[in-house]
Amino acid sequence: MSASLLTLYQRITRWPCGHWLFARAVCLRAPYFATIAPRFVALEPGRCEVHMRDRRRVHNHIGTVHAIALCNLAELSAGVMAEATLPPDARWIPKGMRVDYLTRAKGTMHAVATPHLPLGAVENGREWPVLVEVTDPTGTPVLRAHITLWVSPRKKR
Repeated sequence: MSASLLTLYQRITRWPCGHWLFARAVCLRAPYFATIAPRFVALEPGRCEVHMRDRRRVHNHIGTVHAIALCNLAELSAGVMAEATLPPDARWIPKGMRVDYLTRAKGTMHAVATPHLPLGAVENGREWPVLVEVTDPTGTPVLRAHITLWVSPRKKR
């Protein structure tokens, strides 16, 4: 399945509206992420970049991007990066997330997810730390998330 997500991204993003179609496909599988209307910018093993447009729907009461919308963006980018990176016989689930809010978030947000360490073997299951940095349109970091994924062998059917 992991390779198929990356293959889908590589194929579909060549088409007109391909990035939008890919985001729709991801949001059909995990509907909650549709609330932030993500747009995937780049996907490769070990790296995922996602934009979230600035729109009222993701704002808080003071007119900035809501902290939980930023967390959704971070979790989405980490999860899709994991899907594109893991071998087909492995699976993942989020185990924890520590978030540092660095400054007010205004404008279109840009998230980049990369692993802290190479994946390594997963025979017995292991934690895999992922760093997600979210920046504003000027490139200023607004949020840094340290997400711990639990990676384990996929159960045989």
